[in-house]
Amino acid sequence: MSIMQSISKPADSPIIATILGDAGTGKTSMAATFPNPIFIRAEDGLQAIPADSRPDAFPVVNTVDMLWEQLAALINEEHSYQTVVIDSVTALERLFIQHVIDTDPKKPKSINQANGGYGAGLAAVATLHQRVRRAAGVLRDKGINALFIAHCDFETVDLPDTDPYSRYSLRLGKKSVAPYVDDVDFVGMVKLVTFTTGDGDRKKAVSDGSREIVCTATPSAVTKNRYGITEPLPVELGINPLTGVVSCL
Repeated sequence: MSIMQSISKPADSPIIATILGDAGTGKTSMAATFPNPIFIRAEDGLQAIPADSRPDAFPVVNTVDMLWEQLAALINEEHSYQTVVIDSVTALERLFIQHVIDTDPKKPKSINQANGGYGAGLAAVATLHQRVRRAAGVLRDKGINALFIAHCDFETVDLPDTDPYSRYSLRLGKKSVAPYVDDVDFVGMVKLVTFTTGDGDRKKAVSDGSREIVCTATPSAVTKNRYGITEPLPVELGINPLTGVVSCL
């Protein structure tokens, strides 16, 4: 058979997405609105969701082996879950750093000294994050959405053709960011809708408590999407803002 006969229009597939934001902006609550979710918890953020609507979750992982065991169960065993949420990759970073330190026979005092130093320890942490992202790809092949939650931080971008500027990013080591930004379908930042009031030096930021998710390419954040979304989407309690926008939802 000619290779030309294998050509077809790719079908829609489950989403692999990252949601970032400051503490208390509703990242976990939004993730719980995805279809039939199951949470893998590196931190316990589900207490903010009322018990009668709280989604299913594995026990909080406190070792790397627990994480691999939970992912393997979702990949290899029969279940009806349609979305796997990892809450959060920021907490996983701390777990991975401690794992790399503890498994180094030289017993280093910090991640900068691990595996001989010179960035090798942080590279090992990034490799563990890549393994999480590969597991998400396997889950998508099984028809399951994969969602990563991350806490927000700032970074300085110093490009050769413009002055340095700051942008929102994931609170992760620099080498650990790529699996959750470069190779996902959607990166959205949940934020309060904020306005400034006052004149001159007396301006202050105020909000009515409403939230939105920014998921378009912008210099101020690592946000993006592959669904043609061009404006921030409103975030309402109990409603998935991507419903009707992303076909797999």
